[in-house]
Amino acid sequence: MSVAGELRLGIRANLAQFSLLVAVNALVGGELGQERTVLPLLAEQTFHLTGYTFLLTYVLAFGITKAATNYVAGIFSDRYGRKPVLLAGWLIALPVPLMLIWAPSWGWVVAANVLLGINQGLTWSTTVIMKIDLAGPARRGLAMGLNEAAGYLAVAVTALATGYLAARYGLRPAPFLLGLAYAALALGLTTFAVHETRDHARLEATQHTARADGRHDHLHADLTDSQVFAHTSLHEPALSAASQAGMVNNLNDGLAWGLFPILFATTGLPVSRIGILAALYPAVWGLGQLVTGPLSDRWGRKHLITAGMGVQAVALALIAVADTFAVWAVAAVLLGAGTALVYPTLLATIGDVAHPAWRARAVGVYRLWRDGGFAVGALLAGIVADLWGLRAAVWVVAAITAVSGLIVAIRMYETHTSAPLWEKGTS
Repeated sequence: MSVAGELRLGIRANLAQFSLLVAVNALVGGELGQERTVLPLLAEQTFHLTGYTFLLTYVLAFGITKAATNYVAGIFSDRYGRKPVLLAGWLIALPVPLMLIWAPSWGWVVAANVLLGINQGLTWSTTVIMKIDLAGPARRGLAMGLNEAAGYLAVAVTALATGYLAARYGLRPAPFLLGLAYAALALGLTTFAVHETRDHARLEATQHTARADGRHDHLHADLTDSQVFAHTSLHEPALSAASQAGMVNNLNDGLAWGLFPILFATTGLPVSRIGILAALYPAVWGLGQLVTGPLSDRWGRKHLITAGMGVQAVALALIAVADTFAVWAVAAVLLGAGTALVYPTLLATIGDVAHPAWRARAVGVYRLWRDGGFAVGALLAGIVADLWGLRAAVWVVAAITAVSGLIVAIRMYETHTSAPLWEKGTS
């Protein structure tokens, strides 16, 4: 973290803390992954829910809560520091698996997902912010690739493990005991081993140099919360294009989480095979980011994002027309690859444009819109599925994804340049 008492930027200079935060974010992903395979099946088989819109209330509750909490996490991280926000997130995670195990009604599941949304908003946002703080500008894409890879590989591994546990021991309680172990371990690591990183952002702010083309001259250090929100949401072309693309990405993920297991089950696939399909998509997504994150540091951000949105649209169309395990597996791999191209690159884009003085708030706003996609996806997919069927819902989301890619192609400019916004720290 420091040499001779001095703070330094760069992954190598902060390797111990950076690696610890990668491990902590894997536990964040695992906490989410405990639900991916089991909860849609629990809704149908235990609580006997029939309407897709009603079934997806847990995704809606999660998405709304996580989106709002992301915004709060960004503001609080700038105001009070990163570590207190991370600690609060893990304390809130502890009751979630217990509520899912003992839930006597669907309302308990929805309430558990409200807490899960708060946990994910506080913990995942903060680990993103802390890694950007430590990494500095030269390896921002690599930092985000490692962060998101750890989280989504953990989602995949946990989805696969819970599918196995559910097939062998039943839908409750065995699958959710993993989530309880993850939360307890992460709380201990955060309390005793994680260090505050806000001073690294302050160090980077002192090294600010203006972009040569003058594009960001209006994005000075002392923007208010409302100005940060407006720039990230609407006014700044790269930030706003990234925000809408992030929302559509998680709209896809909300669809995959809530309806894909049910679609796969309509052909009579056993729970174990549904678990494999549920794990394939986040596994490729997670592993792929180990390549796409650093690739965006070399090739730039915009074209990877545009290509990724197109690949996702094709994958969703393939899922809509397929009815066999093999074809769905190919589509899941494609969907994961497309998402890997986009996910860390969008976060790196936010880091490229936002000034270190308000970068945590910009990340919070971006993640507000991105994770709002869970809620939009739950509502849209549920309503369309109830009216016209599961496959129609997938087709609608595929079309939206293609349009989102066009918006990025038209509106976003390249944000990673050979002369970056901030002077390079030690890498």
